[in-house]
Order: sequence, then C-alpha cells, then structure tokens
Amino acid sequence: MSKAGGDEGGGGSSSETAQQPEDKSPSEKVLSKLSAASIGPGWTKVSCPCCQSERVEPLVLVKLGEKVRPETKRWLIRVIGTPQKDGGAALLAHPGEDATGDIIVVSAPRCTLLKATEELGLCKTYSKGDMEALPNGDMEAFSYNDKDNFKDSDNMEAFLTLAERQYIVKYELDGLRAQRDVRIPGLCDSYTLHHRDNIWQKLMSAGVVVDTFPLHNTDKLKKLSEAWYAGNQLVQPLDSVNEYFGSSVAFYFSFLDFYTWSLLPPALLGLSITYFSGEVQKQMGESISSSPGAEYDSGPTVGGHLIQAVFSMLWSTVVMELWKRRSSALSYRWGTLHLTERFAEPRPGFHGEVGVNPVTGRMEPLFPEWQRDMRMALMSLPVVGLFLGLVILGMLCFYWGEAQVQQLHTDWDSMLSQTLLYMPSVLHIVYTNVLATVYKLVAQSLTEYENHREESAFQNHLTAKVLVFTFFNYFAVLFHIAFFKQDVPLLRKRLASLLIVTQLVNQVTEVVIPFLVDRFISAPNRTESEDDPDEDKFRNQSTLPPFPGLFAEYIELLVQFGYLSLFSCVYPLTAVLLLINNLTEIRSDAYKICNLFRKPFSAPVANMGVWRIAFEVLSFVSVVSNCWLLLLSPWLQNQFKEGGLSSTNILLLAVLVEHVLIMVKVVLAVLIPDEPDWIRKKREHIEYMSRQALREQKVHSEE
Repeated sequence: MSKAGGDEGGGGSSSETAQQPEDKSPSEKVLSKLSAASIGPGWTKVSCPCCQSERVEPLVLVKLGEKVRPETKRWLIRVIGTPQKDGGAALLAHPGEDATGDIIVVSAPRCTLLKATEELGLCKTYSKGDMEALPNGDMEAFSYNDKDNFKDSDNMEAFLTLAERQYIVKYELDGLRAQRDVRIPGLCDSYTLHHRDNIWQKLMSAGVVVDTFPLHNTDKLKKLSEAWYAGNQLVQPLDSVNEYFGSSVAFYFSFLDFYTWSLLPPALLGLSITYFSGEVQKQMGESISSSPGAEYDSGPTVGGHLIQAVFSMLWSTVVMELWKRRSSALSYRWGTLHLTERFAEPRPGFHGEVGVNPVTGRMEPLFPEWQRDMRMALMSLPVVGLFLGLVILGMLCFYWGEAQVQQLHTDWDSMLSQTLLYMPSVLHIVYTNVLATVYKLVAQSLTEYENHREESAFQNHLTAKVLVFTFFNYFAVLFHIAFFKQDVPLLRKRLASLLIVTQLVNQVTEVVIPFLVDRFISAPNRTESEDDPDEDKFRNQSTLPPFPGLFAEYIELLVQFGYLSLFSCVYPLTAVLLLINNLTEIRSDAYKICNLFRKPFSAPVANMGVWRIAFEVLSFVSVVSNCWLLLLSPWLQNQFKEGGLSSTNILLLAVLVEHVLIMVKVVLAVLIPDEPDWIRKKREHIEYMSRQALREQKVHSEE
C-alpha cells in the first residue's frame, strides 16, 4: 500500500488556523479547534491547491479497538489520506488527542467531495460562468469537468448537504481496496491484506475499526429540533431534514406526513357512516363484546359498509398515485432524480475468489450465480418456510385460546371473564411482534449468507424476505377469520385489538423504553461541559445506540395501510384510530431520531424504493378482500336469495364486480401520471445533458 501524499504531522495547508472572532458559535469553535495544528499531529495534508482550506469540518468519527497499537493507527491515518490513484480514500484524518487514542476524526477535501458527487449521479443547481443560477433553479447532473459552472461548487457546505458530505466519507472508506499484498503494522500475519481485499471490511473483522458513524452538529440539530417537533407547527421542515439526515430519512417523513393527512377523508367518512347510521354504540360495543353470534349488518348499515369498501379501494389507488407525483418533485428538489447505477465496486460485505469481472473489467472478488441460487434454495427458502410455519402455529394457538375463553365466559359470565376475552388477541399480538423481531435478524443473516454483489440487490432481497413474512404474520389471521371462518364479529373484534394494542406496543418499544434507557442509564454517562475536550464530546456520541434504520417504521405504515384498505369496511373507525396514532407518530419518530440514537448514514435515494411497490400490491389485494367481505353481509345474502340467485351466480357476480373495480383502479393509475409534466421534461433534459457531457468527454479523451 502506497503511503499518503502528506503525512499526519504538522497539519499542512488544510489545517491552517482561521482568525477566530469573539462571536463564534460553539460549533464553529469546535471546527476551529480541530483545525489547529496544536491538537495532536493535526489533519493530514491535501495535495490539491483548490482543496486548501482555513477550516476543516469534522464529519465522521472512526472508533478504534482498545488494543489497537499506535503504529496501526498511524498506518490507517496514512491510508485514509492517501490519494485515490495510489489506493487511498483521499480524505482528511485527525488522530484526536494523540497517536495512542482510540478515535480518528475524518473529513473530506473539496475535490474528493466533487468527484464523489459525480460518481453518485447527484444533480445540483447549474449556472453559466459568472451568471447567477438560472431563475427557475434548473438542476443538472453534476460533472467534475464542468464544476465551475455549478452554483456554490467552491463552498462545500452550501453545495452539498451535511448528510451528503458525511455519506461521501463513508462511501470512500467502504471503497478502500488493497492495490497489492500488504501486511498491516501491529497485526499478525493472518490479517495480511491481499490484492483487491476490502480494507475497511478487513479492519473491522480484525477489531481495529469498531465503529464508524457521522457526527452530530449540535447547532444545526438544535435548530432542526425546534422547527420539527419542539414547537406547535403542523408542517414538517422536510428540506431541513434532508439537509441534516439525508434523502432516505426525508422521504420516510415526507411519506408519513403525506399518508397521515391522507387519512382525513376516510376518517371523516368512517365517522359519518357510524354516526348517521346510528351504529356508533353498536360498533364500539361489538368490538369489545363476546357474543359470537352478533348480527353483522342490518339493512340501514349495509349501504354505509358498501360505500366504505368502494371508497377504501379507490382511496388507496389515488393516494399512491399522488404520492408518486409528490415523490418525483421532492427527488428533483433534493438532487436525486438522476442517481447512477454503480457497477464499479461491490458492496463491502461481498466476498469470493479474486478474478476479472466480465462487466467492469476490474480485478475483484467473484462469486458464481449458481452458488447464490443454491444458497437461496437450500437455506433461505426453508428457513423462511419455517418461520411461516411458526406464524400458522401461533394462529392455531390463538384459535384454541379464543375457544377456551369463550367457554369460560359462558360458564362464569362475570367481569373477569369479560376481560379475559381479549387475552388471546393480546398474547397473539405480542407473539407476532416478537416473532417479527427475531425474523428480521434471521433475514439479515440469510441475505448476508447469499452474498449479493450490489448493495441494491442485497437490500431488495432482504426487503422481499421481510415483506413476505410481514404480510403473512400480520394478515394471515384476519384473512382466515374473514374467508374461512366467515366470522365478521370476530374479525371486527380482532381488528380493533390490533389497532389499539399494536399501536400502544409500538409507542412503548420505539419511544418510551429508549427514552427511559437514555434518560436514566446512558445520559448520566454522557455528562459534559463546554470546557471538555472536543474529542470527548465526539466520543460521547458513540455511547448512544446505533439507529436501527427505517425498516420497522415502513413495516408499521405498511401494516396500517393494509388494515385500512383491506378490512376497514367491517370497522369504519379504523382510519380515525390510525390518524390519531400517526399525528403523534410524526413527532415521536422525529424526537427519537434526533435524541435517542446516533446519527445514521443516509445514502441518496430517489424514492421509497421497493416499499412503494409493496403499498401498491396491497392496494390491489384490497379489491378482493373488500368484495369478499361485502358478500359475507347477511343482508346482501338475503337479497340474493330473494332474487333467486344461486351460489354460483353470486360468486360470478362477485368476480365481475371485482374485475370492474380493478379496471377502475387501473384507469385511475393511468389517468394520474407518476410524474408531473414539468418533472418529466426536467428528467429528459438532465438525461440529454448527461449524454452530451459524456460525448464531449469522449472527444477530449481521444484528442
């Protein structure tokens, strides 16, 4: 491994001390202090004159193992600062207090940030020469060769968001690969780096690198908190969320906000149906009563349930189509409309025999596709099937417990037995939540074992596993009650239990428990004062638990969406309960990500990815579900019998209605374009300009 162009001593041009005015904010004082050469050896040098800066912004903290030797740390700092052409990351590294400390603070110079911006395919505001940015704020795919014609390309804090700068540091560290066989100083020979080995992955397996996470900016975090959840405002500061936490987090909160306010129409409709039909008391009573033979529908209410069913089917389609339009507009605004598909480097966890990749022509680990298919067939599918079997086992236990408490209530007929009626549902909900948590860990391990090359393939396979299990785990009992037992009162009671108990469990596990742990266990160990060394403040952030990601949050919204679109016709108050929950969910999720966890890395994304497909699939399944539930109405069945329709004719009629509604949904999806017309034109323009830039680059290279 080649050594860095500049060593870690002296601080160099990138660590020149800025003039410090007296009115600097605490955050700026931290930056200036870490930029000074008086703290340890100082930042690594930059070799490019345009990257020289009076101030270096600490972006990422690398936590080292307790037994890492000083020579290993010095070697790692040199690798981080080595130019990319020599196999390094071309980043800036600071050793913290001294060479023996257990942290390395990492930043990025201008050229590294700009080159990565082009590799990622980010779009930025374009301006021509000395002219101001175009009045309409046109965005173009960034080109490093044309960098001077992009607005603020000389000011990285204005050109890139904080989340983008921090992700680029991770992107470069994860992409470190050995140029030849190298022995790591201070480690035994078993950890020798071989040609094209992933350096960061090797260091993590050796215990040299324990953790890598982006650093909070206390001033920006405080301003964001005040504008997000600390006040009484109803509108979320999504642009600020994107700037601080990144587009993947911003898209989640944007969808949560959009979906929550979209619940208003079905909530108002549900309240109207239950109130004006005189069924408010009956609905609430049936959802907590034990009488299995309670009448489901009467003449005056079947019309309301029919309206609710048709509305839910159409509502789900309109919401998703409108969200796609909103999503594309946000993607353009945040510069992620034209993200590139990257084939240059495999994901850090990918392993195999080193060879020449036939696509990229590079030397890299290769893993045969047939071996991956064998692993999925012989390991992943059986394990997923086992967990689905556990779901069925839990469902059978629920039915057995339901029968036992019903018999007990019949024998005792007391307040205690009335309370016990809900025990099977509560226990089964707890069981499904625990099973889902365990399954997620197993799915992660299975997907790692499958050894996917691209990060996108890894995430798609992981998400697919979780979605199949989630659909089965949360909806199997409801479908069985509706389609096989055909017990609508039990279905209504079960749905009410899920809506109330699951939301309470989620709030306790996601917010209350982490808050109590942080307040009484973690926070006392993080006490700090303004006079504490900056490195200690950064190190304190490592005591927070890592952010678990948005998987559980999307699953929660997907399950909500399923309850509403699939079964709300039997319990019209579903949307009301979901709306109340989500109004608090927005603030609780914002508080959680700001205070209870470390700041997460956030890769640039253009939309919700496979989650959007999952919501659309549920939208179409809702047609079958609602048509069947309406057929179970005793009033409709009596009308069919009085009309002389046979069971076969009734079934054919239901299939016809189902197909008509599906056609209506398809027509709605076609009539509502996925992108506004102006976004479509912007996308085509960006693609055209990218082809032009590529053609010019090819001409210049030939000359």
